[in-house]
Amino acid sequence: MSADTRVATTAAPARPERRGPSGERTVAVTSHTVLGIWSLLVLLPFAWTVVSSFKTNREIFASPFSLPREWRYQNYVDAWNTAGIGSYFFNSVVVVFSALVLTMVMGAMSAYVLARFDFRGRTVLRYLIVAGLTFPVFLAVVPLFFILQQIGVLNTLPGLILSYATYAYPFTVFFLLSFFEELPGEIAEAASIDGASEWRTFFQVMLPMAGPGMAAVAILNFVGLWNQFLLPVVLNSDRSNYVLTQGLAAFASQAGYDVNFGALFAGAVMTVVPVLVVYLVFQRRLQGAVSAGGLK
Repeated sequence: MSADTRVATTAAPARPERRGPSGERTVAVTSHTVLGIWSLLVLLPFAWTVVSSFKTNREIFASPFSLPREWRYQNYVDAWNTAGIGSYFFNSVVVVFSALVLTMVMGAMSAYVLARFDFRGRTVLRYLIVAGLTFPVFLAVVPLFFILQQIGVLNTLPGLILSYATYAYPFTVFFLLSFFEELPGEIAEAASIDGASEWRTFFQVMLPMAGPGMAAVAILNFVGLWNQFLLPVVLNSDRSNYVLTQGLAAFASQAGYDVNFGALFAGAVMTVVPVLVVYLVFQRRLQGAVSAGGLK
């Protein structure tokens, strides 16, 4: 056998590059298709609302899907002043941010104690907090109504703040438990050896280390509290203390058949924009915290 023949015989044919299983491609295509459809279902109504907020009532009914002939910025002025969206917006900011600070501080302290300390009844408390996540909020509004009435804060902003903080507390503790459990205990021991008290160890050492989890749960709580409708409707009947969701509902119902739909859509846009801004600013921190929680 010649040398050329031996080379041809021993040379292995080039193998084609192996590709991923067809099942993985199918899952990827399906998931992207579903996400694309879902994105359209969310973005198209919002875009239509934004465009309609610059129209008159006649344009909205005559050509609902066309661009306005003249962009009517007066609708936002009418919504802010005439419909009272400005005062409702201020009330929402006060209630949501006050409740957010309260529930984040109390929730972080509770999660830290349940994660780092061993005491009698610890497991029972953890199960009770998890049970609070499964309890529908509409079943709690009646006893909550009488509790707020007895302590004298019904139909007030402080009453709403306490209700919002109570509503978000179980989720906050449940979300932060895993973050505090994964923090290295050696750091807390080192801080204790250096003379730091438990309070100082928590606020200056352990809490900053749980920053990604704190940011993520704060964003999720903000979205849920900002869009809350049932609690303020039941627990706050004073019109001067209305929040945004109540104000929009009242504005749409009180005018009867003479609703300024352009101003109503403008109010809806002003309600949604703060949530979008908060999410866009903190989306990387939220995604990082969720990914870290999944890896744990």
